[in-house]
Amino acid sequence: MNASAKPCPICGEPSDVLFKPFCSKRCTHIDLHRWFGETYRVETAEGPDDPSRVPDDED
Repeated sequence: MNASAKPCPICGEPSDVLFKPFCSKRCTHIDLHRWFGETYRVETAEGPDDPSRVPDDED
C-alpha cells in the first residue's frame, strides 16, 4: 500500500487492491449489508407523491 491510499471505510485498516476501497471480503459484505438493511440512504429532493416521478410498474 502506498502512503496516499485511504484506509478501509469500515474498519480503518489499509485497503487492499482486490477489495478497494475495503481491506477484505468481510468488510465488503458488511458494507453491502448496511445498504440492504437501509442503514445507508441516498437523499433526494422528491417526495413519495411527487407527480414528476415515473411509476416503476407501467402496464
